[in-house]
Amino acid sequence: MSLLTIILSILLPPVAVFMKHGAGKDLVINIILTLFAWIPGVIHALIVNK
Repeated sequence: MSLLTIILSILLPPVAVFMKHGAGKDLVINIILTLFAWIPGVIHALIVNK
């Protein structure tokens, strides 16, 4: 995982997931998690982009 991906995963989790996996179920899940609470979105982005 690159430094850019880590920074984006913390600041803008959906953007990081989109860059790695494109538009799909992972992106939708991450957007929902980020809307409910920011921390679950960050955790999901870090796990998915591992």
